[in-house]
Amino acid sequence: MIYKTFNKIYDTDIGYSFFKSKIAVISSTILFIILLCSVFAGVVSPYNPFDPATVSLMDAFTPPSWSEGGSSSFILGTDQQGRDMFSTIIYGSRISLIVGFASILFAMVLGVFLGVTAGYIGGKYEIVVMRVTDVQLTIPSILMALLVNGIAKSFISQSMHNDMAIYVLIFAIGISEWPQFARVSRASTLVEKNKEYVSASRIIGLSNILIMFKHILPNILRPLLVIATIGLALAIITESTLSFLGVGVPPTTPSLGTLIRFGNSFLFSGEWWITFFPAIFLIILALSINLLGDWMRDALNPKLKIR
Repeated sequence: MIYKTFNKIYDTDIGYSFFKSKIAVISSTILFIILLCSVFAGVVSPYNPFDPATVSLMDAFTPPSWSEGGSSSFILGTDQQGRDMFSTIIYGSRISLIVGFASILFAMVLGVFLGVTAGYIGGKYEIVVMRVTDVQLTIPSILMALLVNGIAKSFISQSMHNDMAIYVLIFAIGISEWPQFARVSRASTLVEKNKEYVSASRIIGLSNILIMFKHILPNILRPLLVIATIGLALAIITESTLSFLGVGVPPTTPSLGTLIRFGNSFLFSGEWWITFFPAIFLIILALSINLLGDWMRDALNPKLKIR
């Protein structure tokens, strides 16, 4: 059964292109392992960094197991609180991936909705949407995320900051990434709305909403999926940057950004592993997503000959 399923996938153009590309196979394998470890962090990680019973300050600043003074109980050493670095990285990647996926999904839904409706409806509505898009594109995403994050937190009571921090972060990153989806979806909609199947849909009396999101949207998904894949890596890096700056997730939450932030304070005192391993993990994660996105861009491009 598995062999037949594999053959069916391999016989498709996308499947053939995927298995032919070593970079795509390697990057997707790495990404799959990271996702699997993040989802089943409670099973994979030897310790739970959120459980005070498994954390001891006596184990703080333990170097990696292969270094002098290291312990076999902590492969990558421990941080300033005595938490196992391997476990905190796994749990931290879960936080970063949740924020990354949720923010890109939010940006994609908002951007595609505005882009498709602007391209199809046109007129003053299109002008307003695209001018707002152009203005926001002139502002770097990280600055927009900082601005939105600061404004959103000003409306939340101090006692709710830690509880709402992740949701505010998702909103801040998502609202800074939607213009790319809006521009691409609007340009693709302008091409698609003049085709015969759209005219036929109008003739038989289908509503504009149905035409836009049932007939046009499925035909413009290819470039949007590529942008979403590459945008996922950027969203994860943005989350890590905001957490590194102290405006992301709470300090008690072990995301990749907070781990790098706290480790940076001890970098010059000799405890290099606290910031080194989370930083390397973040680079590998972002690089594997970007390489997979590059493959998708080429594989989903109809102008490139796959076989």
